[in-house]
Amino acid sequence: MPNTIKRSGDGLALQVTKPARAAGLVEEKEDGTTRLATVRVFAFDGLLLVVDIDRINDENIVEIATSAALDTVSIHRVANASLQIAGNGYQVQLPGAADAGFHVGDRAPCTPAPNLLVIAAEESGRVAADIVTIRKEQI
Repeated sequence: MPNTIKRSGDGLALQVTKPARAAGLVEEKEDGTTRLATVRVFAFDGLLLVVDIDRINDENIVEIATSAALDTVSIHRVANASLQIAGNGYQVQLPGAADAGFHVGDRAPCTPAPNLLVIAAEESGRVAADIVTIRKEQI
């Protein structure tokens, strides 16, 4: 079952432990150190993209964002965000989530792709799958 959007600080956040690990946004090393990706969140109607800006080049980010904008016929906020340790896992801050139509308590399915998380409202499932496919083809 997908996690739900929660309030965190001045904004919204989502617990993303398993998908963040699968996407490579979190790397836990045997010596106890952890790498947390530097991320930027792109907000579209019913869709949020959490992008590792150190590991996806600008050309590929533009391709992903353009596809999302065309498919949703929208674009809201683009902002740097933080991936944080929260409890026994990780959460990502989601600037622009409210503009994209997400609210506290909403279920937020999160699909990992290499260095990318795609968070989609139920009605945006097809677009989310398309974005994941595009990212996998970029590798």
